[in-house]
Amino acid sequence: MLGAALAACGSPAKGTGDGGGTGSGVDAPAAVDAFAGPYRDFPTGPIIDTPTGGTPTPPNASGLFGDPSSGTPTGGPCLIEPEVGTLYPHNWLRPRFSWQPVPGQNLFELRLTAANETDPLIVYTTGTSWTMPADMWTALSTHIVDAPITVTIRGAVWDGSALTTPPALGSHGDIAIAPADAPGAIVYWTTSGGTRLRGFHIGDENVRDIVRPSQAAADTKCVGCHSSTPDGLYVGFSDSPDAGTGDPTRLALRTADGTVTEPPFLTAAARTLMARQNQEQPAFSKQHWSAGDHIAITMWPQNGFQIMWTDLEATSTAEGIGWGLITRTGDTNPAAYASFAHTTDQLLYVSSSNVDSGVTVNHGDLATVPYGNRQGGTVAKISGADLAAYNEYYPTYSPDDRWVAYNRLADGERSYNNSQAEVFAIAAAGGTATRLLANDPPTCSGRTSPGVTNSWPKWAPEVSTIGGKRYYWLTFSSTRIAAGKPQLYVTPVVEENNTLTTYPALYLWNQPASESNHTPAWDNFDIPVN
Repeated sequence: MLGAALAACGSPAKGTGDGGGTGSGVDAPAAVDAFAGPYRDFPTGPIIDTPTGGTPTPPNASGLFGDPSSGTPTGGPCLIEPEVGTLYPHNWLRPRFSWQPVPGQNLFELRLTAANETDPLIVYTTGTSWTMPADMWTALSTHIVDAPITVTIRGAVWDGSALTTPPALGSHGDIAIAPADAPGAIVYWTTSGGTRLRGFHIGDENVRDIVRPSQAAADTKCVGCHSSTPDGLYVGFSDSPDAGTGDPTRLALRTADGTVTEPPFLTAAARTLMARQNQEQPAFSKQHWSAGDHIAITMWPQNGFQIMWTDLEATSTAEGIGWGLITRTGDTNPAAYASFAHTTDQLLYVSSSNVDSGVTVNHGDLATVPYGNRQGGTVAKISGADLAAYNEYYPTYSPDDRWVAYNRLADGERSYNNSQAEVFAIAAAGGTATRLLANDPPTCSGRTSPGVTNSWPKWAPEVSTIGGKRYYWLTFSSTRIAAGKPQLYVTPVVEENNTLTTYPALYLWNQPASESNHTPAWDNFDIPVN
């Protein structure tokens, strides 16, 4: 069911693993000279910021707050973004700082300090957020890389002329900027204002429509589960003539560049095969994306659900010529949520005795099977992600195939839109799973995980290796914001000596906070820059 697929569609934590595979890398930003500077990226005096339509911030706020050590050591605002301890990609959009005030507090001091900056950044405002100017962020991210930047937030009650309470210290601690970029673009599904696929490049401050239902087919009312073709030119997605449940689903391909056109290589037979009902979760492989060999895999409701291949240049709609099922020797369970590895012909999927939509399961284990020139092969479970106590699902390979990110629940819990979902990572060869620190909202926010629907993890399309560390990036959706709407987040995952270090999540503030945003796909999508 498309509807089911879509609606679902501090100190860093550490774990171990021993992945394999070759690297998919990106060029690192230019190295920063640790002995250069000091720099004057921050102004010498405080910034007096009044939010649009808000109460004017007093120009003497610095005198009201006094020395940064004054006031009380607790009782101040809770910093919601960025979370203390987080690590920004080098090419992140200019950071927004937002906080949850203590009731009554209406005047705030935000302070940033770094050892190689001549001056602190000090902002006074009556608002509950402040966004760094783009030129300041460009300078800061050029100079202060892989070094601590200390953030503090203080709040007080101001009666229009004086403070009636002493400044109270709230969240405080270090953040940092990685020496690595987060590459590519994210295309996601929103259910707000009718279903649509929307997208942006990392660093964009706005999002744009990529595919609307009317652009898929004349009778399409719903678009949903999607992925990129290996060249980034096309979005493959499920579409449906039903605007309610989203069933039945078909396979569609359209350009991501705004023209929303079909690939020229699609044959009449391929279009007939793509129009079959109840195909779900399309995926593609660069091993099979060239003239004469354009293959899509989808989930197909036969014997529960199976992994189906479709030849997009088919000369016949006959089974074995235009399409077929992947043989999974040693696994009699239905299959769900299949995808290709990046560097090999391996398929990653969920094996489950209970699959009810091609992506929704109750008793999932992670497994692999060879594509085997359309013939399949012998199944291997991923040790450590095949545990009887858990329902493991939504797996995705890292760009170098060393790691698998996935969701986990208690066994028997249904994966569909489950608030208890959390994101884990494990070595592709098996081992001990690492729970990502990004699952946890800020402690002071009052929200906790499990309970905030951390779901649909996807890796960035490339990994950077810098100074003996591999920098990966993951996106996922979560309902942790106060309104409870699903929104997109990004988090770094850093590997050194086969050990993962994970970090708090970064909120993508360019997405509309009023919309419900799910099922991100992250790849080198050829979408326009916003």
